[in-house]
Amino acid sequence: MAKQELELSTTSAKMIVASGIDDVLAQIRPEWQSKSLIQRVKSLLGVDPSSACQRLLNAAIHDLREKVIIAGLDVAQEAATQNSLPQVKKPEDVHEYSTTYTLDLAYHMGLISRPEWRRLKRAYDIRKDLEHEDDQYEASIEDCVYIFRTCIDVVLSRDPISPVRVTDIKDIIESPNKVALSKELLNDFEGAPDKRQLEIGKLLISFARDEKKPDIVRQNALEALRSLNQKIHKSTRPQLGQHMQDLLKGKPTDLAEMKIAAAAGLTPYLKQARVKQFFEEFYVKFEKASYRWTGHEAHRKLFDDLDDIGSLDVIPPDIRSKFVLWMVRCYIGEPGGYGMGINRSVFFSNVAAPRIKETFGKAGTSIANDFEAAAKDKLVKAATSDKHIARRMETLRDLVTLGDTPD
Repeated sequence: MAKQELELSTTSAKMIVASGIDDVLAQIRPEWQSKSLIQRVKSLLGVDPSSACQRLLNAAIHDLREKVIIAGLDVAQEAATQNSLPQVKKPEDVHEYSTTYTLDLAYHMGLISRPEWRRLKRAYDIRKDLEHEDDQYEASIEDCVYIFRTCIDVVLSRDPISPVRVTDIKDIIESPNKVALSKELLNDFEGAPDKRQLEIGKLLISFARDEKKPDIVRQNALEALRSLNQKIHKSTRPQLGQHMQDLLKGKPTDLAEMKIAAAAGLTPYLKQARVKQFFEEFYVKFEKASYRWTGHEAHRKLFDDLDDIGSLDVIPPDIRSKFVLWMVRCYIGEPGGYGMGINRSVFFSNVAAPRIKETFGKAGTSIANDFEAAAKDKLVKAATSDKHIARRMETLRDLVTLGDTPD
């Protein structure tokens, strides 16, 4: 009987190896390779695949515990408290965590995603079955391959994160010179737990709003928010948005605040009535500047500010149509051919025109309805009776339809 079991185990091992496990094992990062993990697991695969699986999962759980400690005990403690897990005040507390608690803590800290957490939980359930392997249950090839791939893909192939510290960011933006965040720091921020991202976001918002700070520091904070925008977790952004909203309670939303909100991608989380009021007042500046080419001196700042607060994407639809109409009128211009511009068929703002093309190209089909409504405006219809102006109108229509800038 024992001989038959050994033969079955050997056959199973051959089939597991044939499934490509060698390639998966090669993905384990060097730190674990140096611990002779692969050699030990390979030797067990030849005679006892179940034990090899158990050892690999044990290694993955140990690795997760180390990653929890590296990510920060402060973050771990907050995650533990919020999710009714045992206290985490020192590294020993983490090492005493059960497998289930370790997986839960790693998930709540953001070290693994929910799908990854589910995969590891399923692998752990399989491992528990393997521990009690008998005539009623024998490890299948699928079981072993699942555990191997899950442990290596989700844990053992990945380097520990080095979450950026709040002080790291603070030291950088307080520089007396214009600074930019390094790619390494951006990657560290992306891998940081939600709590750390939230702390850093709050710091940058605070510095950007603080009128007592030097202008260069405030600008550095704003640029840092723009750089980190796409790295903020989906689960962190609403919390940061609520923080921004709390700061604005009872205060008017001015241009500086809207620039900060846009830099961090928080405009959708602000009270939309407040956002609407801001853009209504902001549009008045466009009217005062005039869409005619004679207002070109004011156009650069208008479009600089518009870009800084999120451009057309964040403007409420019922107000956005006003901006689109203004830009259409400004871009198509008016008949030329007289005075100093006798050789110019259309008079338009050289400052605003390229900015409008860029703005429409980025907005694309999202402003299609606004554009068609603008095309029906009586002033626009009258202007486009001129063939040169009509040609400029078609350029805008192409931008809105195609979403890019034609040659």
